Amino acid sequence: MDWIALFIAGVFEWGWPVGLKLGWTDQGSHVGWIAFAIVCMAVSGGLLLYAQRTIPMGTAYAVWTGIGAVGTFVLGILLFAESATLLRWFFVGLIVIGILGLKLSAGR
Repeated sequence: MDWIALFIAGVFEWGWPVGLKLGWTDQGSHVGWIAFAIVCMAVSGGLLLYAQRTIPMGTAYAVWTGIGAVGTFVLGILLFAESATLLRWFFVGLIVIGILGLKLSAGR
């Protein structure tokens, strides 16, 4: 259950950069998106707190930030037309390998 909570925490990590990006534009601030970002931060942090009860802190934090980074990378491409070069995908792939390696080597 802790690994599921950690994965969901990582998914909520996607919400706050998106909320901040949409919450502060050239047209001004958008309170709804900023509130969305704050809620995502709180949920993500709370689930990380829960997951760290049994998952080592360093492993949990690395997996949490990795899931957040990979998801935010993909959302940047899909939602904001950010660069999707082969080299960028390669390095994101290395992050995914690191996440999987930490999960597989964590033990119980």
